[in-house]
Amino acid sequence: MSFAREGLQPPGPLPSWHGPRRWWGGPLDVEGLALASVAVSAAAIEQFTGPSLAVTIDSSRVAAAFNSLGHLRIDGRQPEGFAALSGFFPTSDGWVRTHANYPHHAHRLSLALGARTVDGVAGALLEMPAFEAEERICAAGGIAAAVRTREGWVSSSMATPTESVQNWATFDLSPAGGRKVRGGCWSPTDGAERPLAGLRVLDFTRVVAGPTSSRTLAAWGADVLRVDPPGMPELLSQHVDTGFGKRSAIIDLTNAEEASRTHALLEAADVVLIGYRNGSLDRFGLSPLELRERYPRLVIVTLDAWGQTGPWANRRGFDSIVQAAVGIADLYRDEDGRPGALPVQALDHATGYGMAAAAVALVAARAREGVTGTARLSLLRTSDSLFATPIPDAPVENLGDPGLARVPSAYGELVYAQPPFDLNGKAVTYPWPPRRYGSDIPIWR
Repeated sequence: MSFAREGLQPPGPLPSWHGPRRWWGGPLDVEGLALASVAVSAAAIEQFTGPSLAVTIDSSRVAAAFNSLGHLRIDGRQPEGFAALSGFFPTSDGWVRTHANYPHHAHRLSLALGARTVDGVAGALLEMPAFEAEERICAAGGIAAAVRTREGWVSSSMATPTESVQNWATFDLSPAGGRKVRGGCWSPTDGAERPLAGLRVLDFTRVVAGPTSSRTLAAWGADVLRVDPPGMPELLSQHVDTGFGKRSAIIDLTNAEEASRTHALLEAADVVLIGYRNGSLDRFGLSPLELRERYPRLVIVTLDAWGQTGPWANRRGFDSIVQAAVGIADLYRDEDGRPGALPVQALDHATGYGMAAAAVALVAARAREGVTGTARLSLLRTSDSLFATPIPDAPVENLGDPGLARVPSAYGELVYAQPPFDLNGKAVTYPWPPRRYGSDIPIWR
């Protein structure tokens, strides 16, 4: 396979893997999406590093990686799932899904509905139509989506056609600064156990999809520095789940000195991952366009919920919210008619592996052709790819050993899902457990 300039294509026939082809079952080929996204990431490493490295995947470990938070244990404790105000609520004419795991989102939801308790929120929503609830919550800065059918989504203005769903990422490549990059760029070490060792990745992502990408790059050896703002900490379970192999720093971009430090990091970085809502970092000089002009050698990979165009391009969104809007929740209704969800947060994880693949492909283009560029991915586009994939003619089988591992950490003993890759027949591992949140100095090693 190859990585075309117009997009990052999942492989046609999937490469060989160990284990079942289907294990979750259901009306959509979630297993195919999982296997294909991991395969694309593996193929990017193989293509960049050459024939000396053979990357294979194991379906049991792919399944475990896509449910990494579900497998995680922190000193014997299972992390909490969705918060009480997150979930499906009936409305006067249908259903709406809310997301309030983060305190600031829960606060905005409460302001929009004039209620703070689960019963109060449920009562308020039951008195209004689903689309009205969606708009009222989102107008207040909260996060919600009415549960739509697939036909209802496709016929809406929000589903403005974009690029082909056969490509998860759109690339924009050009000679850096109007000229080709020559010298001074990172390149892989042939035959290295961690082929991305020394690659500097600045990680401006949160929650699941973007951090899954940077966790994957860290597993391959990249020097990943995740940066978070003060006052809006990541959920502890999310930090632990996705923090393997990374360093974690806090930077206040509203502080001139710390903002200057950020741009010094960008000056020496190879890759920047951006997973914030479209336009939210522009005032800090971190828009993809400005970054590309200011740092012509920098590889830029961006992620959003709803894509770059259409009326929802700047709207907040999460995997569960996209599932509700695009028809997945409707398709997975239970026998009582209650909307459902995919067996795992597959849109997040698949998009994360696609981001990792895009980053490696762009780094390869810089090393081999002297061009740099930007890749854009979205949860919406990943959901379109999932709907476009036919259900395979394969039985649903039981998975084998998920290959969970244990490691001591700053948070106690962790039980966790390992990376889903083998390199030359040996399991790829994370270089170290999650570090204490925000404990690192924001400098390159």
